[in-house]
Amino acid sequence: MKYPRVIIDLKKLENNIEQIVRVAKREAGCTTLALVTKGHCADAEIVKLIAKNPDVDYLADSRIENIKKYYDALGTSASGKLNGGKKTMMLRIPMQSELADIVKYIDLCQISEIETIKLLNREAASAGKVQDILLMIDMGDLREGLIFTDRERIHEVVSEILKLANISLRGISVNMNCYGAIIPKEDNLSEFVSIARETEEKHGISLDVISGGNSGTIYLAEAGKLPIGITNLRIGEGYLQGTESSYAGNVSGADQDAFVLEAEIVEVQTKPSLPIGESGLDAFGHAPYYEDKGDMKRAIIAVGKQDTELDSMTPLDAKIGIMGGSSDHIIIDITNCDKEYDVGDAVKFRLGYSGMLRAMTSEYVAKTYK
Repeated sequence: MKYPRVIIDLKKLENNIEQIVRVAKREAGCTTLALVTKGHCADAEIVKLIAKNPDVDYLADSRIENIKKYYDALGTSASGKLNGGKKTMMLRIPMQSELADIVKYIDLCQISEIETIKLLNREAASAGKVQDILLMIDMGDLREGLIFTDRERIHEVVSEILKLANISLRGISVNMNCYGAIIPKEDNLSEFVSIARETEEKHGISLDVISGGNSGTIYLAEAGKLPIGITNLRIGEGYLQGTESSYAGNVSGADQDAFVLEAEIVEVQTKPSLPIGESGLDAFGHAPYYEDKGDMKRAIIAVGKQDTELDSMTPLDAKIGIMGGSSDHIIIDITNCDKEYDVGDAVKFRLGYSGMLRAMTSEYVAKTYK
């Protein structure tokens, strides 16, 4: 057995995908759904699982390297499209240095800078393609997009886009819950929809993709409060973790433990809870705080901060405590455990989103399936 490893429960993921389809399409009335693969680095088995669901329209990622993996996992048709009819969506606004790959691999691209859009138009023309895009609108989270308060600028950019022969403006998109941690609500998403309607009226166009955010929008959809006019959601955490990211609630009917980290114990010792000597900075430049709890039975597992996120790990043995760690080691408190842990034993942890992302990214963590 190779450790550390992430055990991926494909049956639970399949269930979670179906729950997201239910919420987004059947209950909230979205016409399209994108499932985001960056949390598992476009793992081939999970990509294949997503592709099996007929109600998922887009495979989406923020890294072109991950999107290229879709073609390896699913293969391509004679026209160069993904087998199975799924389309690709690029989440991160593209770098000008990757526009050739955008045109080659991406069906729908989120974008905000008009100069980049013009360069994308030139690249698409060279390839004989019309590139579909979503114009990003910033509704207050203050990451990417044209700020919603400057309607004049939004319409200036739309006018410029409509002059480009090899760019098709399919709709608008918004991202929240990220930099500013602004929660999608009925009022800000309703205003977002109003921008779409205003744009259609002013420019005499039709926008069919009104993409209303990520897993932070699920709670609105489940409550039946997603504003009418939102036609698309981009969901990652919702199907991977079975949770929504605005209030950390669970998606009804979904599983929260599809990803489990298993790591091997390499040392078991009883030691003081306080380090001995003058304390400075730890391996990551932080000044740690330790509480004196007397002698403790501690185990070291062979996985570290390079591979996962300590705050995103929940031991399946509720009596284990996570004390801290460094790049390659995590120290756990096994003082009060009923099980007698020894060197060579494996310990399991449920992973939150950040811990899952880091573990799935790490080449030092094996991936297995059940």
